[in-house]
Amino acid sequence: MPVTRRILVAVKDLAAKPLPAVLKAAQLARGYGAEVELFHALTSPLYADPVAMREQGLDSLEQDLRQKALRHLESIADRLRMHSIKVTVCAEWDYPGYEAIVRRAQRIKADLIVAARHTGRHRMPSLLRLTDWELVRLSPVPVLLVKNPHPYRRPVILAAVDPSHAHEKTLQLDREILRIGRTLTAALRGSLHAVHAYARFPVNVPPEILEPGTLDRMQDAAERTARLRFSRALRSARIARAHQYLIARPPVVAIAEAASKSRSAIVVMGAISRSGYKRLLFGNTAERILDDLTCDIMVVKPAKFRNRVPRTSRGARLRTTAPAIAMGYSFG
Repeated sequence: MPVTRRILVAVKDLAAKPLPAVLKAAQLARGYGAEVELFHALTSPLYADPVAMREQGLDSLEQDLRQKALRHLESIADRLRMHSIKVTVCAEWDYPGYEAIVRRAQRIKADLIVAARHTGRHRMPSLLRLTDWELVRLSPVPVLLVKNPHPYRRPVILAAVDPSHAHEKTLQLDREILRIGRTLTAALRGSLHAVHAYARFPVNVPPEILEPGTLDRMQDAAERTARLRFSRALRSARIARAHQYLIARPPVVAIAEAASKSRSAIVVMGAISRSGYKRLLFGNTAERILDDLTCDIMVVKPAKFRNRVPRTSRGARLRTTAPAIAMGYSFG
C-alpha cells in the first residue's frame, strides 16, 4: 500500500504571515513521519536594463533573486525543524507556477502536494489558468488545497465517492479516495465520514407524463440501488452508519451539505481530466466545489492518470526596459 513519505509545499508568497499551507503540511508530516520540501517558483518576468546587464549579467541577476528566495524559505524551514521535522528548500526559475510545482513534485517523487488556495472566486478558470485550478487539473500527485487557516484538531475527513460511476470514475478511484481518507484520519487522529450523491429519478423524464405512483416507485428503486452500492463501496472502510451521507442531490450540493453537516476539515474527492466540451462541463462542477466549500480539499487522480506537464523547466522569462537589439542584445 502506498505511503506518504515526501510532501511538497508550494509557497507562493514568501513574506506572507501566517502560512496555513506550511502549518498543515507540518501537521501531516508529523502524522505520516514524512519529509517536507518548501518550494517556491520564481515566475515573474525579469525586467532588465540591457546597459545594467553589461555590468551584472543575467545569470548573476537570476542567482541573486534565487538566493534571496532561498533565504526566505530557510527561515520558514527553521521553524519546522524546531519540531523535529526534516525539511529541505528549493527555489527555481520556472513558469507557469502550476507546471513548475508539478515538475518539482515529479522530480523529488513527492507523494502529496500542499498548496494554499487562490483567494477570491474563480472566473472562467480554464481560460485564466489560475494556479490552484490548473494544479488540480494537471497534477498526477494528490493535491491538498488549503482554504481554512485554522490548524487541524482531530478533524473530520469526508470521502466523496461515486459507486454508481455516473461520472466515469472507476472503482479503483473510489478505493484510492477511501484509502487516502483513512491515512489522513490516522495521521491527524480524526474521524472518517463518506458521502455519495445520486440521482433520484431520470432527469430526462418529465414527471407529469408518468402514471400515478410510477415516480414514487422510481425514486424508491433509485434510493435502494444507491444505498446498496454505497454500502458495498464502504464495506472495507469501516465507516459508522451515522457517518455515511447518501444524498439525492447534484454532487456539488450533496458534498457541500455533507461537509457542513459533519463539520468536515478536509473533503477528499476524485477528479478526471478531460478534453474539449466534456472537460468544460466537468470544470464547471469542480470550479463550484473549489469556490463553495469552506474546508480544505484533497483532490485525487486515477492510478493511470496521464501526466501532460513537460519535464523540462522553462527557466526565467526576460523582459527589457529598452529595445534590446538596438543596444546590441538579442533575447528570445
